[in-house]
Amino acid sequence: MIAFVRGEVAAVTLTSAVLEVGGVGLELMCTPGTLATLRVGRSAILPTSMVVREDSLTIFGFLDEDEKQVFEIVQTASGVGPKVAQAIVAVMSPDDVRRAIMTEDVKALTRVPGIGQKGAQRIILELKDRIGPPTGGHHATTGAKPQEAWRDQVQQGLVGLGWSAKESEKAVDAVAPDAGEIPDVAALMRAALRTLSKA
Repeated sequence: MIAFVRGEVAAVTLTSAVLEVGGVGLELMCTPGTLATLRVGRSAILPTSMVVREDSLTIFGFLDEDEKQVFEIVQTASGVGPKVAQAIVAVMSPDDVRRAIMTEDVKALTRVPGIGQKGAQRIILELKDRIGPPTGGHHATTGAKPQEAWRDQVQQGLVGLGWSAKESEKAVDAVAPDAGEIPDVAALMRAALRTLSKA
């Protein structure tokens, strides 16, 4: 799993951005809101989610960790693929999505292209107990602070490897004192895995 991409912005199109990472241009599918924050020639760091299909490998880039998290959670609802999930985070902020699901606001969800009345009701039914309440956060153009971002990256990495959310959170808390000013996500991930293997 590619948790984030940091590099120089080589190109920006209507639907994607190309970031140069170690001499390789990675194309990230992004929402218009994310693309608007990028400038060719400038360095950028974007949280990412990789979607692997039989015939394709697509990397989606996000403004911040919160947007990425909502993108991944809504895809767990039946009938919601990455395209619809991206449309959701393009049209609504992460807190708007949580609020719509918690308050069963079908109308708000049907404003998203590709979601009809039944689709909205299914999303609400399937995600109401999992999406969580609005966090009160807002989009920051620079993305999440490194101090906060590493926790999500490590925890999601551990969940992706098969550990439960509770076990992952415990492991993240255990390695948190080692994070320092500029957290090394890879090193913290390895330390968290060591903690879990001892348990």
